[in-house]
Amino acid sequence: AVPLVAAVLPAGGSGERLGGATPKQFCAVQGRPLVSYTVRAMERISWISDIIVVVSPQNVETMESIIEKYGHKRVTVVQGGLTRHRSIFNGLKVFAESELAKHLLQKPEVVIIHDAVRPFVEEDILSKVVMAAKEYGAAGAIRPLVSTVIASAADGCLDHSLERARYRASEMPQAFLFDTIYKAYQQCTDYDLDYGTECLHLALKYCETNAKLVEGPADLWKVTYKRDLYAAESIVKDNLSQEVCVIADVKEAVAQVGFLFRETLKSQIKVEAISVSLSKNNSHLQNIFSGQCYNFVCVNDKKDAIEEAQQLVDMLEKSNIPVLYPVVFVLVQLDISEKVSFSIGMEELTRIKTFAREVKKKNILVYGLLMQSK
Repeated sequence: AVPLVAAVLPAGGSGERLGGATPKQFCAVQGRPLVSYTVRAMERISWISDIIVVVSPQNVETMESIIEKYGHKRVTVVQGGLTRHRSIFNGLKVFAESELAKHLLQKPEVVIIHDAVRPFVEEDILSKVVMAAKEYGAAGAIRPLVSTVIASAADGCLDHSLERARYRASEMPQAFLFDTIYKAYQQCTDYDLDYGTECLHLALKYCETNAKLVEGPADLWKVTYKRDLYAAESIVKDNLSQEVCVIADVKEAVAQVGFLFRETLKSQIKVEAISVSLSKNNSHLQNIFSGQCYNFVCVNDKKDAIEEAQQLVDMLEKSNIPVLYPVVFVLVQLDISEKVSFSIGMEELTRIKTFAREVKKKNILVYGLLMQSK
């Protein structure tokens, strides 16, 4: 059984290495702040009860506005300290010291600590470090070293190098029994809080808890330099364009158009095509949602397409799809009648625009396309 789990995301960095005035965690990737992707990665996991985002005092309002704009849930913003360790300690205190929170949050059995600038963390590695922490008291993700580590002598020449195969790079996420890491921080010296960087080391030093190391995937890297922002943007775009699902109504003419869409698209990307009646709870469609497909082309011949769009959004939300990247719905409305072509009135157009604005807050982008067949 998964224990009660919370997450603390330190996001107080100044972004000096990135360059520019905006701290990296607030830089836009595909028009969305980087920290929002990381929060969403945590938020989509149902067994994480609370997400604590620790930011510098001057960025509290900025973070709160991001939470409101993108509809993040289960998130508490905490004011950070002057250093990384002091910020993490502040994040932990909201579970143990009621005067530091508007209301004391339920203390978790296990707490995840993860950098706010590592947005591509998946549930699998989070689950592995949490379960390892439950068993060993502490756990952290590691990756093989890319470069050989060398030491220089006083004269600036090579002194010695480390055997790369014996060492690993410590990454995030890390997880701890809450009582263990909180006790470690309570016993920290000012030197640890001001100059330390490794949470696993604190658990070992002050609680004699030897962390379990868990091999992590390649996408745990953090955004440190400006070039990393371009890499992050590329990953988001890549995930957005990998797969599309064409949904067509069961009516023959509509299904035929859906088939033509599929044939046109499948030479370029992976395409699923199904003909369903959205009035029924279609299990195949639910499976596609759960499979993390982010692009949908929905073909219908109904004049009131907004109701079908709402049904799709409702099904999407009920499926608990991890909406880490924007979900795209392209609503293709067919006019296949032999009568004078119908037109979309201003009232209907206003409804569609209002609906699109509302669901955009949920990371869902809605587009409409009217096609006339002669």
